[in-house]
This record gives sequence, structure tokens and C-alpha cells, in this order.
Amino acid sequence: MLHCHDISKRLLPLVTPGGFSLPDHWVWDGSVVRDDHGIYHLFASRWSKAFPMHPGWIFKSEIVRATSATLNGPYTFADVVFTERGSTYWDGKATFNACVRRVGDIYLMFYTGTTYPYAEITPDNLRGEDERYVTAQLNKRIGLAVASSPAGPWTRSETPILNIRPDYFDSALVSNPAPWVHADGSVLLMYKSRPVLGQRWGPQQLGVAYADHFSKSFLRLTQVPLKIGGGFEIEDPHLWWQDGHYELIAKDMTGSVTGEKNAAIHACSVHGLEWSLCETVKAYSRRLLWDDGEARQLGSMERPFLFLEDGTPKCLFVAAGDGTRGFSDATRTWIATIPLASE
Repeated sequence: MLHCHDISKRLLPLVTPGGFSLPDHWVWDGSVVRDDHGIYHLFASRWSKAFPMHPGWIFKSEIVRATSATLNGPYTFADVVFTERGSTYWDGKATFNACVRRVGDIYLMFYTGTTYPYAEITPDNLRGEDERYVTAQLNKRIGLAVASSPAGPWTRSETPILNIRPDYFDSALVSNPAPWVHADGSVLLMYKSRPVLGQRWGPQQLGVAYADHFSKSFLRLTQVPLKIGGGFEIEDPHLWWQDGHYELIAKDMTGSVTGEKNAAIHACSVHGLEWSLCETVKAYSRRLLWDDGEARQLGSMERPFLFLEDGTPKCLFVAAGDGTRGFSDATRTWIATIPLASE
């Protein structure tokens, strides 16, 4: 049996002020990389609070960069990395789900993009999950951008590196890239898909792709969805390599695995295809100790990103919201930082 590192016992209080927030924007999808000067660069999604949190993200999200001299932050806004560039591009209307990795002197950004053919969407004509929302969802694809510095410039793929596959479980959309890039440039890429069942969305499903090198084509390793924790519905995977195997944390959508809805499962795998739940299956709860000594429950706690330093987990970044019913009553979202104690 593989040895999993028990993240739950190492979580320190949530840092305030820390992480990244913008007063006039919703913020989501935190991912962090450190440069050669010791500066930490946080990449996130943002969209104006003139739009509702949901479904504003699918139409108006852009990827931004923020920096900090310390891992926990707070991070200061630096620039917009990707924004709208026209509906003729596969990622021309919205970009999100950035996950940044470094291999040698090259920085890689895996992200989701979408497009749609409609006239300008404004706060006044946004009508919830209408046909425009469905189209934008169904056009989600995964891309890759490359840079020699976290500050850019970033060269993004003119076509997706991962597209849909007709007649398979991932025939409707692909999103939420969770890559691990090895030192030789090879990549194991976990991703999310979701079927359309009549007039409704089906369950969240995960697949895996692999490339011998990030510059080469990605090949699917799974013909059916992954079965993790008995095949229960999970999403927002985050993948890393430690002690000769892969480890994974992901959101337990229903609580069927961890006993708590939207807590995180922890699993491990040798090759990334067959996963075993760790001895401590719950990586974290939405109810956390904060640095004022009080325990509070986050309304949303999603898109985990575990920052490793010299192969050791140092800090958990999560997309956090203050609502009591998830997205529907949130008034603020931010990237929260939760340091990890040494083992």
C-alpha cells in the first residue's frame, strides 16, 4: 500500500490577511509558482462584480497575475494575462482554470477556454443558465501557454491541447486541467468532463491524458471515467508527484466519500489510472481554524492547489467564498491560503 502524506493533520490556521482578493471582482482558480528571485506569482480567474458570480464566470472570466514576496501573501495584482480576444478563437471569450507549472527554465500554464457567437453579454441581459450558458459550457476546451518568465509574455496554443471525443464520456466538454509535469517534460493531465442527459447536466467525470513531452500531442489513457473512491462524484482534482507516486485531492460533491459535502478526498496512484483512497480519506473540511483562533465554515472551498517546495507541501491555496449556500448568496470570493506544518 502506498504511503500518503496526511495533509489534514498538517493544516495550520487560514491566513488573514493573506492570499488574493479584489474588491470589485469575483476571484477564483488560484495557482502559484516561484521565480528565481524568490517572488511568488499567483495566477487566478477574475470577472467583474457587475455580473453575478454564477453564471458570470463562464462569459466574462479572464486570467490575471498577482505577486508576493511571501508564500502566504497577501498578493498584489500585477496584470491581466489573458482576456477576451474574439469569438473566432477557441478561447476567445473567456479563460479560467489556470494551473501553472515550471520545468527547467520554462513556465507552463494549462487552462480552460471557451467561446460563443452571441452579441455582447451585459449585466442587464444576463439571464442565468439560458442557451448562451449551455453553448459556452459545451465549448470548453483545454489549452496550454508557454513563457520564459511568470511575467510573460505567454504564447498560447492556437488550438486546444485537449478536445472532446465523440461517443466517449468526454464528448460534451473538457475543463479543469490538473497537470503534473515531470523533470523530463512528460505530463500526466487529469481533467473533468460532464455529459448532457436530455435537458440536464450529468455527473462530474474525470479522465486522464498523457504526453511524452508538453510540446507533443496528448493521448487519452482512459476510455471510461476514472473510478475513485468507488466511483462517487468528485471534481476539481489537483495532482502532484511525491515519493515515487501520484497523489490527488479533489472535491467530494455529495459527501459520499468523506462524509461531508464539498470536503476533499485524498487518494494516491502509481501510474495515475488506478487510485486508492488514502488511510485518512478526508484531506480537509470546509470548517477551518482561522488565525484569530476561531473556527468558521467557508460557504465555498474549491479548486485546491497545493504548493510544493523541494518536493514538500508547504501551502494549500483554495478558492473561497463567504456565502452559506455556495455561489447563490456569496458576496465575496478570494484565494485563501492555508499553510502546512512540517511533518
